[in-house]
Amino acid sequence: MKIAFVTTEAVPFAKVGGLADVAGALPKALTKLDCDVKVFMPKYPTIDEWRFELHYCWEIGEMPIRVAGIPRTVHIFKGNLPNSSVEIYFIDCPHYFNRQLIYTTDKDEDERFILFSKAVVETCQRLKWTPDVFHCNDWPGGLLPVLVKDNYNWDMMFHRSAIVFTIHNIEYQGIFSPHILSKAELKPNLFYSDGPLEFHGSVSLLKAGIVYGDIINTVSETYAREILTPKYGAGMEKILGSRKDDFFGVLNGADYETWDPETDKHIPYHYSKRKLSPKQKNKKFLLDQLHLPFNKNIPLIGIVSRLVGQKGFDIFADVSDELMKLDAQWVILGTGDARYENLIQSMTYAFPKKVASYLGFNNELAHLIEAGADMFLMSSRYEPCGLNQIYSLKYGTVPIVRKTGGLADTVQDWHEFEYLGFDTGTGFLFNEYTGEAIVATVQRALEMFKDKKTWRKIQKNGMKRDYSWDASAKKYYDLYKMAIERRK
Repeated sequence: MKIAFVTTEAVPFAKVGGLADVAGALPKALTKLDCDVKVFMPKYPTIDEWRFELHYCWEIGEMPIRVAGIPRTVHIFKGNLPNSSVEIYFIDCPHYFNRQLIYTTDKDEDERFILFSKAVVETCQRLKWTPDVFHCNDWPGGLLPVLVKDNYNWDMMFHRSAIVFTIHNIEYQGIFSPHILSKAELKPNLFYSDGPLEFHGSVSLLKAGIVYGDIINTVSETYAREILTPKYGAGMEKILGSRKDDFFGVLNGADYETWDPETDKHIPYHYSKRKLSPKQKNKKFLLDQLHLPFNKNIPLIGIVSRLVGQKGFDIFADVSDELMKLDAQWVILGTGDARYENLIQSMTYAFPKKVASYLGFNNELAHLIEAGADMFLMSSRYEPCGLNQIYSLKYGTVPIVRKTGGLADTVQDWHEFEYLGFDTGTGFLFNEYTGEAIVATVQRALEMFKDKKTWRKIQKNGMKRDYSWDASAKKYYDLYKMAIERRK
């Protein structure tokens, strides 16, 4: 099966969110199922050609891609996803992609992804490579299904190519002026009241992907159910509801080649569920680095997150004073809204023996926190999938999470399962989106931390869970087959 995986970010080349982790891992897992996968993404100025051994595609050469009536010069560079045979093709157009950010508020943002989508299709044409499936991701990939079924409908090589469209976060919808249709050379009748691209008087590229995809999915089963409701659907719930027979949830996997305490190159002491004791050494090492005192009986709670309301920092802020009264230490890594950055800084200054923080992105520190913390807090308002709770389970770092989206699908509450007569719980969950719920659940976890035997059981339960990409890749493979059947 030939898969064209279309993305705007991929680890290790460029990352904003979870899509990059998916794009860096899922294509590799698909090759184990005998899929021929090619990844397509823009070439940003931060992508080092020498470091990643990228080569100019002479067999494609210079491509003129017309956007808004102007031909733009496009070149293609080719490389591989690290440690794999998966080819990745970079769409090089400095006019549109030589920017400081992957996603911008520039007035030509729509043109950037018109060009990207057209260039993916025309690269396939010049390679004479017909995908069985175009796997498009989020609103920047939402236009490609329209183009394949409209602008490029004349080319027989794509007549059987199916579309799988993945929603990683329904809040981001790619809203643009109706002028985008003429810029993309699309038929004006696609925009009419409640038409396939119209969304409250504008054009939504997310809606385009939902309407024109043969199969639509999102990144966890619970989130798939949630976004069919007005509370979580961000206005797209009726549109998704019209495609509910073609809409599925597939949980993201974790890249255990990178996130595994037995082999993690970023941590000083390796450990496993069979030999957990070195985890304490990682905790002491981390606390020493952060200039916090070490006490094996005082739990360390880690947070690695974007500091934004969606991640629960509004309710965290409401009870930050109460949380500081608890007998625990905190390490917080992230960047985001200024008000939450200021809150974290003020907590660090006010409680220098309890709180350490790093405002920014630091991959090594993220790994050290997973290995060294005793608990990991994720209080998200909504969470399509989430990966840090999955990493935490693998590292024996007990998750404290809100019961939503992928968090609900991957973490089982210790007390809830104990009440049912099982000792299989892996963490602590809360339902209500309130600061009080955070405090109460952290207190539950702190109380259980005192019972070392039970705590070790919770840790090992989590470490036994397998959320690797292998299982998720098989589910995507099934979606691809389903999409091909729909396209016939």
